[in-house]
Amino acid sequence: MARQAYAGIRCDGGPIGFWVYIMASDRNGTLYIGQTDDLGARVAEHRTGLRPGFTRQYGCKTLVWAEWHETRSGAFMRERRLKEWRRSWKVLLIEKDNPTWADRLDHYLT
Repeated sequence: MARQAYAGIRCDGGPIGFWVYIMASDRNGTLYIGQTDDLGARVAEHRTGLRPGFTRQYGCKTLVWAEWHETRSGAFMRERRLKEWRRSWKVLLIEKDNPTWADRLDHYLT
């Protein structure tokens, strides 16, 4: 899902809102689910291994799915729900809009 209409604009010109996203190590590989208010910067952190942790350890560098939310609480609730899902449901969610598991960062930020 690409960005929708926004309630406001940040000082850097971006929308006020929050992203829930899934990073993958490879097609059908390890998945990481997170949330952020700056998708581009957060994906860059995952790709460069800037922060130690799960995504650096397991090589989750491909953004395969993301969803924009107007509120932090909405994004938090969605993230929590997705983390409770079975892996097969997460794979179906990804493959519904991204059957090849291609990197989608440019898609979501344009």
